[in-house]
Amino acid sequence: MDLIAQLEAEQIAALGKTIPDFKAGDTIRVGYKVTEGTRTRVQNYEGVCISRKNGKGIAGSFTVRKISFGEGVERVFPLYSTNIEYIEVVRRGRVRRSKLYYLRSRRGKSARIAEVANYKSLEA
Repeated sequence: MDLIAQLEAEQIAALGKTIPDFKAGDTIRVGYKVTEGTRTRVQNYEGVCISRKNGKGIAGSFTVRKISFGEGVERVFPLYSTNIEYIEVVRRGRVRRSKLYYLRSRRGKSARIAEVANYKSLEA
C-alpha cells in the first residue's frame, strides 16, 4: 500500500463513519445536519443517486437528485462530511451506467428506475 492510500485509510478510520454500499441508481435518504441560528436539526434529503465520484476515498462525493414541488433539485454531498448524520439505502436500482445524467431531461414514467429484487452485497 502506498503512503497516500495509507494516510487516507487512517483518516477514514479516525472519522469512524460507516458508509453503506450504494451506487448510482439507488434511492437513498441522507440525514443532513442543518443549523438554524443556535439550534441544529437533522433534515432528510431523499432522492436517486445519479453519480458517485472519487470512489470510496476521503475525497469521495455523491450527487442526489429529487423532484421537489415539480422541480428537479440536485445536491452534491461529500461522502465523509461531518454534517452527514446518516446515509440510508431506501431501494436498489437496476441501471447499466455509473452516471445517470440523462435523468435530468426525463420526466414522469420515463424517469423511473427498475428495482433490483435479488441484491447481493459486495461486503458480505
